[in-house]
Amino acid sequence: MNLIDLKVAGRTAGDGSSPGALRNEGRIPAILYGPSTENAPLSVETAEFEDVLRAGGSGQTLLNLVMENGESKQVMIKELQRHPLTRKALHIDFYAFDVKKKMKVKVPVATVGACVGVEMGGILQLIRREVELLCLPLEMPEVIEVNVTEMTVGDSLHVQEIELPDGVEIVSDVNYTIVTVLSPKVEEEEVPDEEEEGEEIEGEEEEDQEETDEE
Repeated sequence: MNLIDLKVAGRTAGDGSSPGALRNEGRIPAILYGPSTENAPLSVETAEFEDVLRAGGSGQTLLNLVMENGESKQVMIKELQRHPLTRKALHIDFYAFDVKKKMKVKVPVATVGACVGVEMGGILQLIRREVELLCLPLEMPEVIEVNVTEMTVGDSLHVQEIELPDGVEIVSDVNYTIVTVLSPKVEEEEVPDEEEEGEEIEGEEEEDQEETDEE
């Protein structure tokens, strides 16, 4: 996976760079940390950050943070806080990783191929939309593609059956289901014939009337 450059600026308390002030200026407050990196408060230009996210796609995005002094840090987005209503980015946690050490990452799953089971009337259901992997940061796949072409109604594909690139491992002791093809559900409820019901009730009323007359 390629790294995407992102320019960041340092910030210190009391220099007018409070979170609220930064957001009003069109910047997002952030923090940089990692096993071999001292915590460093940062800020990033909002529009540039959103552009980087779009360029990175739906999966985990690896970034090359470019500092004001020219230094750079290879990071992943550990946490991104957004406003619940406006969805504007409020704060970012950048995790500095070691390119030579494997780490756990979550990667999206995508199905490919025309499923035989769907052509038969079945329903293709993606149970897990992402899987957790263990790999070197730069060997992390952008997406895990699952070929569903040969799957028929009733078939399921489990995580241990996924074909992975060399050096990439699944992080799970449970062989959970990734995708399945369900049988089509035909829900046909028997609706009673209103005319027949009416005739039956009318007949019962006539019998009751005859018994009354005899008495």
